[in-house]
Amino acid sequence: MLTATEAKQKLIDGNNQYLSSKTSPADISGALRAKTAQEGQKPYAIIITCSDSRVIPEHIFSAGIGELFVIRVAGNVLDNHQLGSIEYAAEHLGTKLIVMLGHTRCGAVGAAIAGHTGGFIDYIVKDITLAIGDETDDFKASCMNVEHGVERIRHELEIHPIRDEKGLEVIGAIYHVEDGRVEFI
Repeated sequence: MLTATEAKQKLIDGNNQYLSSKTSPADISGALRAKTAQEGQKPYAIIITCSDSRVIPEHIFSAGIGELFVIRVAGNVLDNHQLGSIEYAAEHLGTKLIVMLGHTRCGAVGAAIAGHTGGFIDYIVKDITLAIGDETDDFKASCMNVEHGVERIRHELEIHPIRDEKGLEVIGAIYHVEDGRVEFI
C-alpha cells in the first residue's frame, strides 16, 4: 500500500502522462479485470469529484482498474453517503490519500453563484453556497468549495493533518477542464 505522499506523486505523474497522451495508457485489460475480481481492489487514492462528464478521474490520472476509489456527485458535495464511502475505502481498503477534486466551469458552483433555487438541486446549491458565501468569481468559488469539502472530511472523519495515526491525508485539487491540468491546492 502506498503512503499518502507516494499516492499524491503517482497522481501528479499520471496527470502529466494524461496531458501528453492521445489515448488512455491505463491498464484495463481482461487479465487485470480477472486479477482484481479474484484478489479485490487496492486503490491508492480516494477521489471525491463532480459528476460532470468532462471530469473523469481514471483518465485524468492515467489510472487503470482497481487504482482509484472514485465518488462522484454534482458539485463534489458531501453527505453521509459520501462520507461513509470515504470511511469504507480508508478503513477497509487501506487507502491513505483522500483527494477532493473540484473543477473549473462547474455548473453546480455556477448555480450557487447565480442563486438557483428549485427542486432537489437546492440541496447541492445550499451546500456550495455555505462554502462560497457571496463569492462570484467561478475559479475562487470552486477552490473555496474544495477547501470546504477537505475541512468537512477532516472534521467529520476526525482526520488530523500531519499527525494522523493511520497515515491518512486529505488534500484538495482543481481540474482545469480547459487544458486537463490538475492543480493541488
